[in-house]
Amino acid sequence: MQTASPNLEVLVIGRSIQGLGVGFLSMTVPVIQAEIAPGHARGVFVTIENLFLNAGFSLSTWVGYAFYSYMPSEMAWRGSYIVFTGTSLVLLVGTVFLPETPRWLIKNGFHQEGLATLADLQDASATSDEDVNRTYKEIVSAIEFEHQQGGDSTWTEIFTRYTRRTVMAVTSQMFAQLNGINAILYFLPENLIRAGFDVPKSLLYTGVSSTMLIVGIIPTIYLVDTLGRRALLIIGGIGMALCLAIVGGLQFHVDNLESTSPQLSSAAKGIFACICLYLAFFAFSWGPVPWLIPAEVFPLRARARGMALATGSNWFWDFVIAFATPPLSQSLRGGIYFIIVGFVTTSVLLVLLVYRETAGTTLEELSEVFGDTPFVNVRSVSVPDMKEARSSMHMSPKERSMSAVFRSPSMNMDPTSIEPI
Repeated sequence: MQTASPNLEVLVIGRSIQGLGVGFLSMTVPVIQAEIAPGHARGVFVTIENLFLNAGFSLSTWVGYAFYSYMPSEMAWRGSYIVFTGTSLVLLVGTVFLPETPRWLIKNGFHQEGLATLADLQDASATSDEDVNRTYKEIVSAIEFEHQQGGDSTWTEIFTRYTRRTVMAVTSQMFAQLNGINAILYFLPENLIRAGFDVPKSLLYTGVSSTMLIVGIIPTIYLVDTLGRRALLIIGGIGMALCLAIVGGLQFHVDNLESTSPQLSSAAKGIFACICLYLAFFAFSWGPVPWLIPAEVFPLRARARGMALATGSNWFWDFVIAFATPPLSQSLRGGIYFIIVGFVTTSVLLVLLVYRETAGTTLEELSEVFGDTPFVNVRSVSVPDMKEARSSMHMSPKERSMSAVFRSPSMNMDPTSIEPI
């Protein structure tokens, strides 16, 4: 619709439908990543997802620059949509072959399929593998405990029973926006023009700066599960605040220069350099981690609602930033960067005072991090029949999931024979 739109109305309708799709994906994908990852490497999985997100954003800036520079008239903007339609089709086709997660399968009564999928994910040759069985028992124990608590959580419980988790999930997504990333990226060409660059160079430098999102996130892949989530957010926040403060100061300096001043070029280059460093620090910390936190902190019974609430927070503040940034930039000039510095400082203090460290634990063990009542004794959980599970392992992951979907699910936990502690 956007590629072939004959007028603005059709373009807006297509854009709105695309927005709904992005909203669904932004809520679902981090949950899938968190549920399939082992406890010691959960951060790596979600960070790798963000690496590809950043690479996709960087690609989009270069595609936009290429069509602007080399394609005439309307193809300067329609061409980008043609490319992005192709990448969306790749995503659609890949999703067809995506299996359900073990936690979803087990929760819905498909124990053999869930056990076999766990073995696939942990690269185990047999479902009797010790790590596979232990993870299976933890999942079943957590699900049975949550079933005893009344099944899926209510919205009231999200705010009352899981208060700290909700605060972490919602505020991490909120500050991912208020810490300035889209206030800068959405209007980066305009900001670079205001800093002293011409239009072609501002578009070129926008593409160059976007590569810093890829460079910055690479160390996170190796550090997110060793240093932990809190350390990354704090270090990244401090680096972002320093870079933004310098950008704000330089912008005030540029605004007081004549257009013919020899200092204009060096000041503009200084602004660009600090923006690149800011993007690297953001990609290192407040880019990937806020997508990891809400996907992992909620128990299974509250994960869908919790992730939806956190994602809604992200897009709400994204909407506010998109509309508030142009008038604020126009009136405050370099002062807007110091407002963002204030938000970054607040977010670092919140991490220090409120956030709990979640690295290095399975999703089921996180209940202890937040002081929840232990669920059940995993030693009392029996594993499904090995013959049936091995038979399921001979199926492809997608065939296994489809088999589960077309069977009648049962939430009865027998024959697991779970006994409370």
